[in-house]
Amino acid sequence: MSLRARLLAVVEVLMRVPPIFVVDEILKLGFGFADLSQDLSDSPPSHLGDIIKNDHENATFSNISTYIPFDSMLSKFIVLSVMIRFLFAIVGCLSAMCMFVLNMKHLMVVYIYLMSVGLAMLSYFFNFRTIKDIMLDEDYALMEAKGWMYQLTENCVLQSLFSFIFTNIHLGPRFWIVQKLLPLSFLVPTFLALLPVSETILKLSSFVSTLLPLTIITVILWSSFMTISNSLYMGYHQMKTMISNFGVSALVESEWGRLNVPDVLRTFWVLRTLEHAITFFVSGMSVTEDGTFPYFIMMKYLLVNGCDTLTAVLGLTSVVSYVCNYIGKFFQWVLLTGDESDKNFGTVSAIVFYILALQTGLTGLGYDVRFVRLCRNFCLLFTALLHFTHNIVNLLLMSLSASHNPSIRRHVHALIVCATLIVLSLMLMYLLWTTQEISTWLLAVTAFSIEVIVKVLVSLAIYALFLYDARRESFWEQLDDYIYYIRSFGNAVEFCFAIFLFFNGAWILLFESGSAIRAVMMCIHAYFNIWCDAKAGWSVFMKRRTAVNKIESLPEADRDQLLKLDDVCAICYQEMQSAKITKCNHFFHGVCLRKWLYVQDRCPLCHEILHLADPDDRTKPSDNPEPPGAAPAAAAAPPNALVVAEHHQR
Repeated sequence: MSLRARLLAVVEVLMRVPPIFVVDEILKLGFGFADLSQDLSDSPPSHLGDIIKNDHENATFSNISTYIPFDSMLSKFIVLSVMIRFLFAIVGCLSAMCMFVLNMKHLMVVYIYLMSVGLAMLSYFFNFRTIKDIMLDEDYALMEAKGWMYQLTENCVLQSLFSFIFTNIHLGPRFWIVQKLLPLSFLVPTFLALLPVSETILKLSSFVSTLLPLTIITVILWSSFMTISNSLYMGYHQMKTMISNFGVSALVESEWGRLNVPDVLRTFWVLRTLEHAITFFVSGMSVTEDGTFPYFIMMKYLLVNGCDTLTAVLGLTSVVSYVCNYIGKFFQWVLLTGDESDKNFGTVSAIVFYILALQTGLTGLGYDVRFVRLCRNFCLLFTALLHFTHNIVNLLLMSLSASHNPSIRRHVHALIVCATLIVLSLMLMYLLWTTQEISTWLLAVTAFSIEVIVKVLVSLAIYALFLYDARRESFWEQLDDYIYYIRSFGNAVEFCFAIFLFFNGAWILLFESGSAIRAVMMCIHAYFNIWCDAKAGWSVFMKRRTAVNKIESLPEADRDQLLKLDDVCAICYQEMQSAKITKCNHFFHGVCLRKWLYVQDRCPLCHEILHLADPDDRTKPSDNPEPPGAAPAAAAAPPNALVVAEHHQR
């Protein structure tokens, strides 16, 4: 990417940040409802004065409002004011979001229009302040010291600057007479202040000076009404077309990339944090009695204030995703792999962190409680990262052991990462159990950490079995059984922890911090991690049990038969030290035949029924019927039959 393209990308991100700040401020105000209690406490009825001064002097009006009647007109006025604030907040949010999704061309037009409005307002403010100071002599000492022309000169310079900028950026008609009158319009109050005119004319001069700029702004708005309507209609039509052709997910993904949402949210949170950092220093919180800088207090202040609204949580989530993405790249570098799944590290961590924030109600907590909850969420996110790292290492270990990769370096790096996962899980549990009191949250983190250790040990055990099998010269028929037992143990442990976490979450939901989001997440957890896993595990168990029973019903080949046959297994192409004989008098390894039975019940060579079946099963059509006239041959079995069977079993 060229330097110009990078600069344009940075400018586009910065231009999309202000609408997020607008939404954030509206959320801070609570859509107008946050000031309702303040309005009630600041505006009590007049006949309550004596009551408030008596025994309940320290009580707020909201506390005594349960037994003191409201004034009907006052209550109507408060409700009306709150409703007006709510409507303005809704309009502000919708306008900010519409501005956020605009393309770069239309966004520039909106900013130019807003800049024109801002210049007109600034011009009116400075003109009004200058005229007021001259008329009331509020800055008499300053005027006496520097002359009465000081303020007029200052205002003249400012108005000239405002008029120059407005004349060059406004989007209205650029008639030559309008362009000539605009500077004079901005400077009218300054010129009138030099003349012996009445106070009434001076007071009106500030308003009169803004008539021409406001007229141009109004003309721009009305002339752009049809353009705005057409743009909205075209945007709606394109969105509808894309949803009908590609679906909602494709639309969201396309807009997510076009708007650079992660970069915008990240920039918003960083700027917001810088604002809080400046407030921290200006307010004097950085000064301590011993003269040292309070790093922990500053970090706590920035983190707590960095997640007090939903937009702030989104920004913090984007920052967390950015950091976790580099953690994924670090593990990718250590493991010497370029797997695309590592790129999902940041996405998965962002989803987990935001769900945890919503589930725990992070934005509605107090200062200290929010910091504690945020630290707990980071601990849970850390365990989630360990799980995701294990998924990557597990795939690499299976690939290295199955492909007989001779690169010792890759094996060592994978084993180091496995050891790191175990050590980090143990360290986290030791740190939490030695510093925290026992709680439902601590039990959840412990369960996740132990689950990581068990999954890593299971992966290492299977990896060791595959390596041992690769060093053997003969076929190891018990390998499949050992792998099945080890994986069954790991899956059983995970299933037990899933049930434990469900009951742990139910306790939290009922007795600690219940919320609708937590209830929904518990339902999702119960369905996917308990019901679906139990159903899949039982299905695998029954298939394996059925296959074992079918294999045991077949006769075992003796030594003389194998020597007379002197052939390899038609499924795995390995020599046969032992074999099972089918009804059609074909020889296969028992374990290979069992894997084949996971796929279908017919012989890989001649497609005959492999076992004595019920009459209903005999009439059941084959999954892969043999075409008429095809001769039974060893080539009828696909070379990758064992791979298909193993994949189906997994």
